[in-house]
Amino acid sequence: MRQPLRKTALGSILFAGALLALAVTVEAQQAGKIFRIGFLDPSTISGSAAILETFRQELRKLGWVEGKNFTIEYRFAENKGPERIAELAAELVRLKVDLIVTSGNPLALEAKKATSTIPIVMVISGDPVGLGLVASLGRPGGNVTGVSTLAVELNTKKLEILKDAIPKLDRVGLLQGSSYNPGVEQQLKELRVAAPALQVKLEEIKTEFDPQSLETAFKTAKQKQVKAIMTTSTRNFLAGRKQIVELAGKYRLPGIYGRKEYVDEGGLMSYGSGYDEEYRKAAYYVDKILKGAKPADLPVQQATKFQFVINLKAAKQIGLIIPNRVLERANQIIK
Repeated sequence: MRQPLRKTALGSILFAGALLALAVTVEAQQAGKIFRIGFLDPSTISGSAAILETFRQELRKLGWVEGKNFTIEYRFAENKGPERIAELAAELVRLKVDLIVTSGNPLALEAKKATSTIPIVMVISGDPVGLGLVASLGRPGGNVTGVSTLAVELNTKKLEILKDAIPKLDRVGLLQGSSYNPGVEQQLKELRVAAPALQVKLEEIKTEFDPQSLETAFKTAKQKQVKAIMTTSTRNFLAGRKQIVELAGKYRLPGIYGRKEYVDEGGLMSYGSGYDEEYRKAAYYVDKILKGAKPADLPVQQATKFQFVINLKAAKQIGLIIPNRVLERANQIIK
């Protein structure tokens, strides 16, 4: 009886050893793997250069070296709308990338439509639960997680700041993309309620994102006799921020924007979080997922740091004197 027992014990040891060897082999293969990340953006490569550099820098800090242990498949929709975004999302899925990073509400939605298995890290300006991207912020479920910027709530705050900064403000031009964007619809719903409460008429001006369309949008704003402008929070406008702030100066229209990047280009005021911070957080998600974490288990992060920045040089250019009570609230003043 003892001999069979010895054989059984030996067999168990050999089986355990084989499992251990397999685990070591799998770990070694994983360590040597070059991951492919899909990067899906609504605008252009030049308009996204700054945030891409921030994203790559943060990945380098986390030990990821482009070309050595990961590559990025870049896909830019060049402001061509939902159909183009859907095509690019499907293309990344066909390439069987290991993960997709999306920038903006429509891209996250199209990526989710295209795949239920490839992990998706989103950076969006809407409510991810309301948009149906995740089940909840704390437990996303499914294959999507990432960062939400609270743009819906912050738009109301920006309108309040404009009202405080500009004497007798009664009409504000709101630039919005002409294509349907459910995240923007969330923003509009809130602003349409907030404007009458602040005794401000909201003039909604739809536009494409190319230079000629933006020029036309500002001419329309002037014709409608608005006294200030805002933009909805979408990634497409960011790519054209330099022209937007130049047009605001040309038409002598005070403007407030959701990102400091606009003020860096000469814009008057901004209130919100910065894209730098959001894409650093996106890199954190990428790192965790490529190391084995599941999107379903990684809570969605909401922006927590908001800056109010005022550019007095831009104010002087259009002849605007900002009240001291508003200046005192600023986190940064550019003179």
